Amino acid sequence: MGSSESRFPNRLRVPGSWRLARLGASGEVPGPGDWIDARVPGAVQLDWARARGFPDLNFGNNVAAYAGLEDSHWLYRTEVPRIVLEKGRALYFFCGGVDFECEVRLAGSVVHRAKGLMTGFEIDVSGAKAGAPLEILIMPAPKRPGMPDDRTQASNVTKPAVSYGWDWHPRLIPLGLCEETGFEVRAEANLAHVDFAYELTEDLGRAEITVTAEARGPAAPLRWCLRDPSGEAVLECAQPRATLDRPRLWWTHDHGEQALYTLEVELGSGDRLVRSVGFRRVRLVMHPGAWDLEATFPKSRERPPVAVELNGRRIFVKGTNWVNPDIFHGRVSAGTYQPLVDLARGANLNLIRCWGGAPAAKEAFFDACNRCGMLVWQEFPLACNLYPDDGEYLALLEQEARSLVRRVRQHPCLGLWVGGNELFNSWSRMTDQALPLRLLNKVCYELDRGTPFLPTAPLEGMGHGDYRFWNKGRDVFELYQSSAFTAYSEFGCPSTSPVDLLESIIPREELWPPRPGSSWTVHHGLGAWEADPTTWLCTSTLRHFFGEPRSLEEVVRLSNWLQCEGYRSIFEEARRQQPRCSMALNWCFNEPWPTAANNSLVNWPARPKPALGAVRGACRPVLASARIPRFQWREGETFTAELWILNDSPAPVTAGILRAELVAGGKRLKLAEWGFGEVPACANARGPQVRAVLPGSPGGDFSLELSVAGTEACSSSYRLSLLPA
Repeated sequence: MGSSESRFPNRLRVPGSWRLARLGASGEVPGPGDWIDARVPGAVQLDWARARGFPDLNFGNNVAAYAGLEDSHWLYRTEVPRIVLEKGRALYFFCGGVDFECEVRLAGSVVHRAKGLMTGFEIDVSGAKAGAPLEILIMPAPKRPGMPDDRTQASNVTKPAVSYGWDWHPRLIPLGLCEETGFEVRAEANLAHVDFAYELTEDLGRAEITVTAEARGPAAPLRWCLRDPSGEAVLECAQPRATLDRPRLWWTHDHGEQALYTLEVELGSGDRLVRSVGFRRVRLVMHPGAWDLEATFPKSRERPPVAVELNGRRIFVKGTNWVNPDIFHGRVSAGTYQPLVDLARGANLNLIRCWGGAPAAKEAFFDACNRCGMLVWQEFPLACNLYPDDGEYLALLEQEARSLVRRVRQHPCLGLWVGGNELFNSWSRMTDQALPLRLLNKVCYELDRGTPFLPTAPLEGMGHGDYRFWNKGRDVFELYQSSAFTAYSEFGCPSTSPVDLLESIIPREELWPPRPGSSWTVHHGLGAWEADPTTWLCTSTLRHFFGEPRSLEEVVRLSNWLQCEGYRSIFEEARRQQPRCSMALNWCFNEPWPTAANNSLVNWPARPKPALGAVRGACRPVLASARIPRFQWREGETFTAELWILNDSPAPVTAGILRAELVAGGKRLKLAEWGFGEVPACANARGPQVRAVLPGSPGGDFSLELSVAGTEACSSSYRLSLLPA
């Protein structure tokens, strides 16, 4: 739900306090000594840990202390405020969402039951006695019977599967009031839900706008006003429909302005909503030449379109996969989201994929993406499981899906809906005939048909993985240059976290060398991903390229080198494969707690890794680029590279001269000067191949440096490994 505090300026929040008790059973009555202080929004585990003096969750194996808390019933208690309501005013109790199922009691009587993080509720308590107890009984976490202690326990509910344990998230299953919850004074006639919808003409020159509102209480007239980005009123209406000529469009930050209008909706009672809205058109289209492939006979099915067309312009998506920024959704706020979104924009990324295994983000996240010009790929809460066709699950899924779509469709940053993550795979075994996916398509069509929908990622033609720098005798340079996907929606290169961060989460006696079963395993450096026994620490990769590491500092330094050059090479190679390839999204951007090693670009909570700078360079709108066959070379070999100018910007690049130089052992060798012509907007120019015999380097590395005369912002540098002869 939206934040009433920010969206409804004429409403008054009433401060209150919360208490919490852990119950042995749902009918148990807590004694006076059973109550502890609670923070709302939050999680019962956080309150319990605070009251019982649990040690730092992030250190060592302290997370084990939280095991089993999700299997209890928990009872929140507060009181109806002691206030005098003026005539025409009402007192409401509101809850933006509960994790995961609850029963609401007022003065001992059950007045509401709720299930689901995304569906809030409101109760008019104007007639309740001041000081009467209001209680919320939280049920134990849902766990599918007969399943092991992993994500499959969440395969028949909409509770996010990530908290049941992932290769970068501990098994810790939060419960509690995770969204804004409390009492609020409003007008008796008040707005329940306001919807802003529009259709743009084909030439984008006119918007047909519809504003509808659901209201509670006595009937009251409604008016609305739309203000342009400068604050000037451009529409003032008492009717639902109106036309706006020449609307200013919302663009991603790399293609135009983030034109945000202000919608003001007011009932005659004085209840008023104010929010930002915007105009954009997003389509998924086939890449040029797609229909000409294998066209001898009619096809049974074409690879699905995944090229993003924003406001009539096909753009290349340089994105990232976003996971929950904290283990506990209840303590996530605008202060959590904004630094991370700023880092993503600063890295020249233009899309965030909100992965389906995690909770859907709060309003503050979408507000930040609106302002920063970040397109959002939003998934529903399905990930890596076989979700059932039974009626109880489908009813819950539809409830949650409708709540999510009705909320998020208001934001111009929304780019596409996706049913969930990795559902058409051997571990999920769903198909496009699965009823949950058919249902989600139906909900999106009914409520937001103008936004594209895909059933899952990946689909035919899209690449997911690999997630290591080196695998089966090939590094990422070789792997991606031999690939031909329409989109790279997941790819990863791991690195070890900084030494000082490791010292803050791993006991000193366990720091070196990393051993299975230690805190290195708890924090996902070892044993977290079955495809590689060393998981994200990837010691076998380091050993292959550099020999046995001699210290923790060396592991950190070398793994960050690989992550930097790995991510740089993949993003640039995906861009070179345009127009067949239309997007590149690394796995992943952030993390929910401090990991020992991971594919992330940003350590928890918002600490950039060196690789974020490499991605920033690889995703600049215009840059000089080199297709380099592999990462590691040997003294005396003939080094080769192919020169390119990459241009994802909406403007052409003027003709120029690209210079290529080799730097090794303190010596600089000029390789070539390439005079390239004008490069059209959203296009690339392919240049010559350069070559040189590699000299020795005592440092074990060498660099290829590219520069464009008079345009230093286009310069690029690649640091590669060099073995002795």
